[in-house]
Amino acid sequence: MQFAASLPTAGPMVNALATMSKFLGITASMAVVGALLAAGFLLPDTHGKLSKSGLGIRNVVKWSAIAWVVAAIGNILFSLANILGEPLGSVMDYTTIKSFITQITLGQYLLFQLIVAVFVAALAGRIQRVGGANLLVLATFIGILAPIFQSHSASSGSHGLAIGSLAVHVIALSLWVGGVFALALLEPAERAQAAFRFSQLALWSVIAVVVSGVANAWARLNFASAWHSAYAVVMIVKVVLTIGLIYIGYKHRKNLATKAPDLINWAQFSKLILTELTLMIIALTLGSWLSVNRSPVPIGGEKFDAAVTVAGLPMPGKPSISRMLLLYNPDALFIGFLVLAVALYARGVMILERRGDKWPLGRKIAFVCAIVAIDFATSGGLGVYARFSFSYHMIGHMVLGMIAPIGLVLSAPITLALRTLPQGRTHEERGVRGTLVSALHSKIASIWVNPIVALVLFDGSLFVLYFTTLFGGMMQSHLGHFAMNVHFVLAGFLFFHVIIGVDPNPKRAPHLVRIVILFAAMSIHAFFSVALMSSTSLVDGGYFAQLHTPWIGDLLADQRLGGSIGWAMGEIPILLALVATFILWVRDDSREAKRIDRNTERMAAMGQPDELAEYNTYLAQLAAQDKKED
Repeated sequence: MQFAASLPTAGPMVNALATMSKFLGITASMAVVGALLAAGFLLPDTHGKLSKSGLGIRNVVKWSAIAWVVAAIGNILFSLANILGEPLGSVMDYTTIKSFITQITLGQYLLFQLIVAVFVAALAGRIQRVGGANLLVLATFIGILAPIFQSHSASSGSHGLAIGSLAVHVIALSLWVGGVFALALLEPAERAQAAFRFSQLALWSVIAVVVSGVANAWARLNFASAWHSAYAVVMIVKVVLTIGLIYIGYKHRKNLATKAPDLINWAQFSKLILTELTLMIIALTLGSWLSVNRSPVPIGGEKFDAAVTVAGLPMPGKPSISRMLLLYNPDALFIGFLVLAVALYARGVMILERRGDKWPLGRKIAFVCAIVAIDFATSGGLGVYARFSFSYHMIGHMVLGMIAPIGLVLSAPITLALRTLPQGRTHEERGVRGTLVSALHSKIASIWVNPIVALVLFDGSLFVLYFTTLFGGMMQSHLGHFAMNVHFVLAGFLFFHVIIGVDPNPKRAPHLVRIVILFAAMSIHAFFSVALMSSTSLVDGGYFAQLHTPWIGDLLADQRLGGSIGWAMGEIPILLALVATFILWVRDDSREAKRIDRNTERMAAMGQPDELAEYNTYLAQLAAQDKKED
């Protein structure tokens, strides 16, 4: 069995420098995550403000981010040298570098990572609150993940599994390694307080690291013939180190769970953390080498396949019910988020039941249906056919943007979170629940839940997506396709939360306003569908034409069919929401009438006039005053 040759390189020296630069970038970015975790999550805050120790850790964030900037610059230069197969000195040309970072996709992603690193370094010293630290963590994750979508995994077969699993692996590893780094930064007294909170995060991260690592190895290695390659040997060593790290983590968790804080030998605990951190650095070094070198891919037995090249998966047969139900191409990144959502929701329900409270069965069913619908539209048969046909794409769009969000809204995830998230460890600490409450009452949240904003994101984005070049460009890349599906779900959730949401909403609109918004949504959606059905040109920018799908004879007819499907599937959920809004209006009026009646009875029992009698007396007094003035 032959294997594909590695990418052209500029020689062993540049390849070694590329590995070192990659290692520096990975280590520095994870140090940024860890330091921000320590400042905003592991250490107690004071009413949302960073503690004194948290403010001191900002310098670690800043210098780690600066190291990340240096590494990001090196990654651009070394990647360019290896792609061109030229010495480093030959690529140190402004025009060549500019062309790479502005015209080549990999260069654009690397440039984006550099911009994020500069952004984090510039703001690290200015953050004062937990919210700022959380936003920088999110920005760091985005910067870390950006180049993954153009890594070697992107060229592997089943790249939805390869890219997604690698993304989940990197996120979980960043939390795990960063958290251990954060514990090493803290003083012994602070470490004792932070260790218990990190223990929960570490458990979830380790599980994600192991599962995603196995999935990525499965997608990238030929297990029958690749075991003698250097790539496989390095991967096996990394697996062994990971097992050792898991064992150390198990010892940590066992000590924290079985011993009181005053009985734990924190000096021994600190030595174990340093040992764990050393093993992690070795594992990261091996991971850096794996990221620079391509995994062995068998060649000679596979021919060029436009479907695999363009869509990332083989061409499915003509659609049928059995294929629709049985086909499954895992989008690991989406599956990772769905698994996390299910785990958090299930944990919340279990916490409630341990207290003796019951979570309504209807909300559980709504959540399960929503998760199944999202998975079916992204990884299931519908998700597969959505990559090859516009009409099936539109069905998937309606499921993700209309049907699944209604289930999510009716499952009341925000209410469940508010009832089960942990409080602060001290009276002054806001904690996870307090942070969520603060976010829900923030000015930004009040803008998002404005009915006009929700309508623009829900329906207005349709015209921006489908009647510009955006749709074709997003369908061409895994990142774009993923971002599009996420937008469908979030925009739908926001819209139906504003209209029929059972979760708390500090700025809930009156029922009449919601009904007007629903009628506007129906009109806009109908106009969009008619425009799509009457279009005389394709809106996909040539994406579907590249696939040469054998069971689609006319792409324009398929697009028009998609428009009609979008009209039919879009109007029904909105009509149901309209009926639900009327019902809620009637119920609220009934409850208000009962409240007034109870208040009247209570006032009468106390010998006081009711509100209506008081109002009539007030009007009589005004009339009498007017007569006196005349």
